[in-house]
Amino acid sequence: MKKLGILILSVLLLAACSSGKASNSADYPSKNIEIVAPASPGGGWDLTARSVQKILKDNKLVKSNVNVINKPGGGGEVGWNYLHSKDSHNLAVNSSLLLTNNLLGQSKLTHKDFTPLATLATEWQAIAVSVDSPYKSINDLMEQIKKDPNSIKIGVGPGLGNDDHLAFVQVADMKGITPTDLNFLVYDGGGGDVVTALMGNHVDAVTTSLSEVKDQHLAGKLRILTVSSDKTLEELEDVPTLQEEGIDMVFPHWRGIMGPPDMTEEEIKYWDEKLTEMVKTDEWKKLLENNDWDDFYQNSEETKAFFDEQEKLYKDLINDSGLVK
Repeated sequence: MKKLGILILSVLLLAACSSGKASNSADYPSKNIEIVAPASPGGGWDLTARSVQKILKDNKLVKSNVNVINKPGGGGEVGWNYLHSKDSHNLAVNSSLLLTNNLLGQSKLTHKDFTPLATLATEWQAIAVSVDSPYKSINDLMEQIKKDPNSIKIGVGPGLGNDDHLAFVQVADMKGITPTDLNFLVYDGGGGDVVTALMGNHVDAVTTSLSEVKDQHLAGKLRILTVSSDKTLEELEDVPTLQEEGIDMVFPHWRGIMGPPDMTEEEIKYWDEKLTEMVKTDEWKKLLENNDWDDFYQNSEETKAFFDEQEKLYKDLINDSGLVK
């Protein structure tokens, strides 16, 4: 009888534990959700965080309040360090800097220190020249660089090692050009200063986000030679993709969202469901259109695999670029 009593007690305790786990899972989220924008208000990270907040709230996709907090500094490092110490009610926006900061020796954090939840959207890279440039295609430009690398000044900002820089490095590498021979001029002010330099003929070409040069291209003030997208873009039917120019690469400038380490399978599943619903809303589609972003949604599992692929790509590009000795 004593053994039977112990057995019954064990079964009851097991049932209670199982019931407790189910209850905790059902209660998530149990408090406000906080989304970290690892930058000052304004700009891509902040816009992404506040757009996610608004669309989740307006469509009543999440029962808890959703707040955005700005944690600028260190190219995302301050915000991501903050997230690393929080619980699953805290999320953060990310981008390729999560990978390159570590590869460049600027951070100890890697994507493996967090829980990937989704890749949300991408902005494509563009390579542009002035309207009176003698280079009519990306291949014309690359042929001249191959002949005399110092003859072509390439504007980039706000620093080396970002997507704008590494996208050009990959193009050059695929055209048989030694990346360390490229003549980059760095503009600390970022895309705006880079475009101003091009318009003033201080550089021969620029590599930047599409949104920085699209309007000027449409107005006939400069010429986009190519974009890094996987297909021809609406409103830019006259601009070939790299693939259409015989350069077999696609280069997304993506943004996503992640959680702290050790989120449970139930919590990850919750966000897979909510974010999948979010990117189907008309509001999200309008956001993409208004900002010249493309849909690039991948769920948690897909994003984890994508991070591994991107880490290898960026490691190779950074090594080729000569940024790490």
